[in-house]
This record gives sequence, C-alpha cells and structure tokens, in this order.
Amino acid sequence: MLALTALSHAGVDELLGDRLIFVNCTHESLVEGHLSLLNPDKVILEVPPLGHTAAEEVRTRLPTLQTLRQRGFRLAFSHTVLESAYAAWLPLADFIKLDLSVLPADQVTVLAKYAARQTRAQLIAEKIETAAQLELLSSLGVKLFQGYWLSRPQLVEARLLFPTAANVAHLMQLLRGQGSTQEIEALIKRDAVLSFNLLRLAVTSGVTPDEGFQSIEHVIRLLGNHRLSCWAGLLQNFRVTSETTPPAARNAVRYGRFMELIAKTQQLPPSVSDHAFLVGAISQLQELLDIPLDAIVDLLHMPQSVRDAVLQQTGYLGALLALAQASELGEIADLQQSASGLRVSQKQLNEARTQAEDWAEIA
Repeated sequence: MLALTALSHAGVDELLGDRLIFVNCTHESLVEGHLSLLNPDKVILEVPPLGHTAAEEVRTRLPTLQTLRQRGFRLAFSHTVLESAYAAWLPLADFIKLDLSVLPADQVTVLAKYAARQTRAQLIAEKIETAAQLELLSSLGVKLFQGYWLSRPQLVEARLLFPTAANVAHLMQLLRGQGSTQEIEALIKRDAVLSFNLLRLAVTSGVTPDEGFQSIEHVIRLLGNHRLSCWAGLLQNFRVTSETTPPAARNAVRYGRFMELIAKTQQLPPSVSDHAFLVGAISQLQELLDIPLDAIVDLLHMPQSVRDAVLQQTGYLGALLALAQASELGEIADLQQSASGLRVSQKQLNEARTQAEDWAEIA
C-alpha cells in the first residue's frame, strides 16, 4: 500500500522522477496480486532472507521470484544471497546490499570481490557512517551508496485523494458480480476523485499508451478486471476512503457531464464526447488538488487535444469548455456567443445543464 500510494500521489512533480523505489517485501506479499498495480520500471522488490529454513525453502520460493523477473521486476537481496544455500537465487539478483552495520571490513572485501566474479548484480553499500567505509567500498568498485555519512533520510509527503467508501464498495460489487464495462464506467465517472485515482493508477501500473488515455472506458479496459479488483480491495482493506464527496469533486463531474452531453447532441463521434468529459472534469481539478492545471494534465497523461483544450481552450473542445464556464457563471452574453458559435440551442443547453446537475447529485 505504501508503494501504491507513493506512486499514485497527486503532487506537482512526479514523486520519483527518474529515480527508483526500493520496497521491502515479505515472501507472502510477493505472491499477492497487488503487485500487478505497480510499474516494474519504477519498483525494485527487496527479497528478505529465509533464515534457518533457507536450504528447504529456496527451491520452493524460486518459481515466484522467476515469475516476478519475467514480469519485469528487478530484485534486490541482502548479502546473504551470496551464501551457498541461495545459489539458485543468485542469478536473479539485480542488486545486492552490503550492510556495513553488520559486516566487518575484511568480510565486506571478500563479499564484494566474490559478487563481482559470480554475479551481474549491482552492489549497494548501505549504512555508510564513516569516510573510511566509503573509501573502502569505492576502491572495491561499488558505485551505489546509502547512509548517514552521505545524507539523512528526508520525509516526502504524498498528497492523496480518497474516493467515498460507498462508491468503492459499489465498485467492488460490480467487479465481483461481473458488471459490464459500461456500469463500471458510469460509477467512476460520477466520482471525480475515483476518476482521478483510476487515471493515476493506470500511470502507476505502466499501461499508459503513447497517445494518452482516450476515455474512462479506455482506462478500464487497459487495466482489466484483475487490476481493478486488486485496487478496490486495497482501498477497502486499508480504509483509504472518505465518507463524503468534496464540493469541488461534484463540480468537476458536473462540468464533464455537461460537455459530454452537448457533444452527444451534435452527433459527433463517441471519441469527441469522451474527450469532452475528460476536458470538463480535469479543468476543475485545480481547486480539488490545489496544484496547477498543467501539472494535473501531466500527471494524467492526456491526449494532445485534451491538453490543448484544458490549458489553452483551443479547438472544438476548448470552445465547449468556454461554453461550460459561461453556463456555470451565468454570463448571458458569453453564453449566447459560445452557444451560437457551436450551434447549440437553448433547449439543448437547458437539458444538458439539468442532466449534468442530476448526474453530479447522484455521486
């Protein structure tokens, strides 16, 4: 859950950027389905030693580790993986950690040289607390270090948004009952926080297409039932949910639905109304997240047409957003001008506004 929330945060900058996150695991957690929610390119799984039962369990645990490597995860081990009992695991090691708080200098030298000969793993010297330790490990060819001598731990706060407990429970019910993609989409689109979390989850899971996400339905299909079920289960089990929907979230849903309905009345391709919903909802997330719109769009990996509409109000989608804003503010002159430019009738405006308000109230 730590890894998931850290990678799914709503910060101005990517929490990791081009860095990696090392996650301490248990052997039980390595076989759980929630690992499918993480992007293997960003996450290193730290595999603990087995203790006194190593000789018996190494072969038993081997298939799990091999599967994780096949899925693209890199694995880190402590220096104990260099012991003969772990010979079957050694070829799977991408990183080996040398703990300077428990290893004397002569043993560190032996292990570093042995690892260099027997593995392709990168060595990490951790808990470096003196200049002498740093100099010794550097002379042995080690290039990755961690410890108080170099820097103190820094607290990184991840800003998180929690969907309502009722909507998460409803989502889980649909997933367990084999609800249709359309039912799942309708639920998620009624909750702007759930929509935002879903989009961030897709980025976290590494399923982002080059052209960006085209719709909420597109994201649902990319993630699949298994990932969605794991995600909903984590939200429920760890109780990272809210009891109420923030007003700003309802506002985002109302904008998105209004623009989607107007696009549909003009009999445009479904992709246009899908993009219209994204533009409307995302354009209102600034108040909810308290970060700039351009940062929000970057976090969600939107298509270029959506980016341009949200940030510059260009193209058809930009004009549709201007119409939604004029309708929301009650600016009659601007509303009439925008509606005229898009050839939207007063009746279409009224119906879309009413339906969008009803949609947002259901959330």
